[in-house]
Amino acid sequence: MFQSKDQTGSTVKLEVYPPKRIVSLVPSQTELLHYFGLEEEVIGITKFCVHPQTWFKNKSRVGGTKNVNIEKMRSLKPDLIIANKEENVKEQVEELQQIAPVWISDINNFEDAIKMISSIGELVAKEKQAETLIAEIETRFFKLQVTNHKLQTAYLIWRNPYMTIGGDNFINDMLRKCGLQNVFEKEKRYPVTTIEAIREHGAKLILLSSEPFPFKEKHVKEIKNHFANSQSPKY
Repeated sequence: MFQSKDQTGSTVKLEVYPPKRIVSLVPSQTELLHYFGLEEEVIGITKFCVHPQTWFKNKSRVGGTKNVNIEKMRSLKPDLIIANKEENVKEQVEELQQIAPVWISDINNFEDAIKMISSIGELVAKEKQAETLIAEIETRFFKLQVTNHKLQTAYLIWRNPYMTIGGDNFINDMLRKCGLQNVFEKEKRYPVTTIEAIREHGAKLILLSSEPFPFKEKHVKEIKNHFANSQSPKY
């Protein structure tokens, strides 16, 4: 039996190691499993796991990140399920734990992300590949040229109402590492905001996410109309 602590501090016990039937409930971690070359081992993904496209077309889909099809999961007979504390619903994860071991990530900053890559690499017996990826990521971040003058930035994740990011999550940490200053950094989690509040906070750059809200070019134009001197590209 193989044991691993997930990022919530829970011990996950695998009867089969390395796991041969993996289901991923997290799009970013699905991409990580693809990087590890687990073509045969990954048998299920969510409808939001659109990358790589070959997996999206050919792998069994088990619903969305917030509405997992429990019966579908049971029919796949996984020996490992990979979930995320924020992406997935606690009550559903608890149901899934009755089907197979569930390893849960909890990522709030760069260091958590690096630890996740390392831990999943160990979990699926791909330690060398994980080490290679971590080294590449750390090297690229080390090369970033960050000035002391940080561009005042608002990052929007939802529309009607507009929602942004506070200072206690992974996106905020990435903005900081890229030399950007989140104007809502003193807020918690994902606060609701308005165009007026964004202007009052002095945002000079507005970033729009591709999910959970799928901002399109028409939304870029809409926001640009309110901020003649700001930039509002997708991010």
